[in-house]
Amino acid sequence: VQLQASGGGQVQAGGSLRLSCAASGFTMDYYNMAWFRQAPGKEREGVSCISKSDSNLDYADSVKDRFTIARDSARNTVYLHMNNLKPEDTAVYYCAPVWACDGYYQVVFSGGQGTQVTVSS
Repeated sequence: VQLQASGGGQVQAGGSLRLSCAASGFTMDYYNMAWFRQAPGKEREGVSCISKSDSNLDYADSVKDRFTIARDSARNTVYLHMNNLKPEDTAVYYCAPVWACDGYYQVVFSGGQGTQVTVSS
């Protein structure tokens, strides 16, 4: 089982990035999928979640109206479109399947490395 996040980089405040998380060894469609981020010295934060049926999209207040989560079943990939980025969005981002898109985002299992997003002011 592997989750490969990519698409990070360095951007200026106000810029955009699209993160991808490709899964291997399991089918994403069977799981609620969430994006997390962790900045140095800070706790992990659940950023966004998409339910198994894609009917429920959940976002942390800090990213609401700026980030959009989406799933491509054919590619077994989940995306995070990030707009109007702010310096406080700087973190390593990664995805994982979660038991529910309930704001707590309890991880079912994890695997793979994240992708670094750095936003300069």
